[in-house]
Amino acid sequence: MLLRHLVPLSAVALALLLAGEARAAVDQTHAAFDAVLKSHVADGRVNYAALKAAPQPLNAYLDTLAAVPEAEFKMWSEKDRLAFLFNLYNAATLKLIVDHYPIASIKKIGGFFNFGGLGDGPWAQKVVRLFGQVTTLDHVENGIIRQDYTEARAHFALVCAARGCPPLRAGAFVGAKLDTQLDEQGRIFLGQAEKNRVDAKSRTLHLSPIFKWFSGDFAAAAGSVEKFVTPFFPEAARTALAAGGFKVSYTDYDWSLNDAAKK
Repeated sequence: MLLRHLVPLSAVALALLLAGEARAAVDQTHAAFDAVLKSHVADGRVNYAALKAAPQPLNAYLDTLAAVPEAEFKMWSEKDRLAFLFNLYNAATLKLIVDHYPIASIKKIGGFFNFGGLGDGPWAQKVVRLFGQVTTLDHVENGIIRQDYTEARAHFALVCAARGCPPLRAGAFVGAKLDTQLDEQGRIFLGQAEKNRVDAKSRTLHLSPIFKWFSGDFAAAAGSVEKFVTPFFPEAARTALAAGGFKVSYTDYDWSLNDAAKK
């Protein structure tokens, strides 16, 4: 009797073991990408020359993400899913740049019909391997992240390799720390005076065009763009904004590459 029960029991144990190994293969700390970023990113700038010379760790990380089944992805917490998608977008963007480097701007990537990054431009390139298919950066951002999740702070996380973007973190996003990381990204981005600043004297709120392009996301999250950005500014700016009466002016967007080799 005992022997008859040993075989099915061992089969169940084996299945559980294999399932456990499959889950362990997905590192929710994204340590591999964290190491890539810490090695090649400083103050939001990327050492693309060094990354191009040694792309193996980045490529291996992208291989790991590409191997994740959609069914398994859907079992994760929302924060883990978002961290995965943010890291995927940023890692795929880095690879896209490295594959074309040296280049002055991501908007230079694409064919004849690349009108300012549209058409067959960089965000329309099928370079992202996800759930057994090859898709685009545009689909990851607009067809998955913005469509399936209500997280306006995603715009602080996704970095399109331009100096006008929020700065690329020198570390990976992690689901367990995501709220803290996104808030920190917001404070850093809103603290960059050339992109975002509060002029109390002229009652003008100067904002990155990102807040115009995705105004609906920010308004949906907080009621208005102004209300959304206020908590991320330093205290003096928050106090000034609280009084109201500000007009919004959008700063210029710098599309030049966030390359550490360029001053």
